[in-house]
Amino acid sequence: MVRIWTRQHKDSLEEIRDKGSFRAKEEYIIQQFGDIACHYIELYRWFTRVADQRVSKPQGVEFPIWCAVAKESMFVPTEETVVYELEMDESEIIYFDGRKWDFVLNHHYIPKDKKDELKYEKHLEKLDLIDGYSFFEGKYANFYPLEKRKIIDSWIRIFDIEDYDVFGVQANIWEIRKDMIKDIYFWQ
Repeated sequence: MVRIWTRQHKDSLEEIRDKGSFRAKEEYIIQQFGDIACHYIELYRWFTRVADQRVSKPQGVEFPIWCAVAKESMFVPTEETVVYELEMDESEIIYFDGRKWDFVLNHHYIPKDKKDELKYEKHLEKLDLIDGYSFFEGKYANFYPLEKRKIIDSWIRIFDIEDYDVFGVQANIWEIRKDMIKDIYFWQ
């Protein structure tokens, strides 16, 4: 059994009380991110597909729930949120490198190593492009479908954790059940 921490909107307390569990929904992402929610939803859908291959997603779950792997790296509660301290079997947790997730959020290629990074940079130079983001947004979007696929295929490397530190490694779970909750932290 391991402990992880997640900050959620305080309305999640009612959902857990009434339904026995809390699950992330598209509407929550829209509420959180507003005008840029579609960017996150697209990437969360990708993450959900690949994470489901690692830890099976229960029927009816839309999106994963982001968690910290240590108390010192958790987001603290705010006026509108609570933090759940959860205890659960490690087999239910999807670990990934949060630093690499930033590459996904920015539509960047995740290199295998330094050599691969340099090779990819030279490849972009040959195409006369600064970065791979151009394959997703802007005037070059949809002009390079193979390049876009290469970038998306590299994202699976978020699950390759070379340096395990509590500020870089993150966890995802599919739901928060009552039986997992060991403590709840409120804003003060």
